[in-house]
Amino acid sequence: MRTLLTLLFILLVGCKPGNYPASMKKHAPELHDQYFLTDDGLQLPLHRWLPHTSPPRAVIIAVHGFNDYSYFFKQPAEYFCKQGIASFAYDQRGFGGAPQRGLWAGRQVYATDLQNFVSLIKQRYPKIPVYLLGESMGGAIVIAATRDVDMPFVDGIILAAPALWPREIMPWYQTSMLWILAHAAPWLTLSGQSVKVKLTDNREVLRELDNDPLVLRKTRMDALYGLTNLMDAAFNNARLLQGKILLLYGDRDDIIPKVAIYAFLQRFFASGTDEKTVGFYPEGYHLLLRDLHAYTLWQDIAAWISANGTGKLPSGADDKAKQQLLKPLITWQQASK
Repeated sequence: MRTLLTLLFILLVGCKPGNYPASMKKHAPELHDQYFLTDDGLQLPLHRWLPHTSPPRAVIIAVHGFNDYSYFFKQPAEYFCKQGIASFAYDQRGFGGAPQRGLWAGRQVYATDLQNFVSLIKQRYPKIPVYLLGESMGGAIVIAATRDVDMPFVDGIILAAPALWPREIMPWYQTSMLWILAHAAPWLTLSGQSVKVKLTDNREVLRELDNDPLVLRKTRMDALYGLTNLMDAAFNNARLLQGKILLLYGDRDDIIPKVAIYAFLQRFFASGTDEKTVGFYPEGYHLLLRDLHAYTLWQDIAAWISANGTGKLPSGADDKAKQQLLKPLITWQQASK
């Protein structure tokens, strides 16, 4: 027993969750047609969807989720093109076709990359409204980046099923196991195949994800630990978020539990409700923007942008959210029962 404890101690001391941060800055960031060149010289693959109208009436910068990459925004971007809205999305470090595949760069690095990218887009479209859209992990990165003093002004923030599941709401055994594995074996990978969750009701999208070689299927423990740190930080920034914000959540989300969203919204609304819109979608899953009913969300987002971050959502999802949030079970302690 003493030998086992000694070995465990050596493992915990000798290993720790690793970040793979940016190198020294080499030059100013650059925006190219096929990639985003970071200030430390990495080429991050870039997708862009430009409407025929010139200039566009608005620009969306879309930030992908965990283990996903920029192609996630293809279908909504094609819809927004028809509405005269341009869209840009790049593969973040460690994901898709970006360098350091599978490795976690760290919250500040992801936030800095996004801040630099926003600056480049605003230089290209100096008089066009710019909106940030973050899906899942991308939503948490958007929250982290916009709370930084170096973040350029954006006209609005859209959070689609944002990754806001902090440790204070996770079960104790889950956080404990995460800490142990991340420190003892940060290189260990999990496939997630044994986890029974439904990402979306769109089977075609699921087939595409299964067959796409750029979608990560194994996750390192240190990356999962880094994601949890990011969710903690984003959750704790709830009261600090300012500006026009649209948060969208599906009632059938198997990834980010409603208990976490309710707890976040309580803090989110604590600083006032002005310029804050929340939409709940009864048939929505975690991949809201790619569900069978995704067209409804695209319409809501386009309408919200057209109204400059004000007004009602055409689907009535904002009314559904108000009805649910006014019910007695609005505290996360109650919602968890």
